[in-house]
Amino acid sequence: MPRVRCRYVDCVYLESGFCGTDQIDLDPELGCLTYTQEEEELPKEVEWEEEEVLDEEEKDEEWDEDLEELDEDFEDEDEDEDEDEDW
Repeated sequence: MPRVRCRYVDCVYLESGFCGTDQIDLDPELGCLTYTQEEEELPKEVEWEEEEVLDEEEKDEEWDEDLEELDEDFEDEDEDEDEDEDW
């Protein structure tokens, strides 16, 4: 029995790079008519633990604090530049 190399990576009949079905239908323009796409597994819902959520909230708060400090630093620099321009 001849073996047919399959180029579809998501075909249900794919076995080690070759078509594993007994019969195939080929169309010169459309390609393999036997091709059947595997059903994709949907990702399972992730259950978050309360601690993980709290850690994310703490990180967000830290980021907010860091941004506030940066804003203050820029405001201080702007004030210093204004004073220097008076000279």
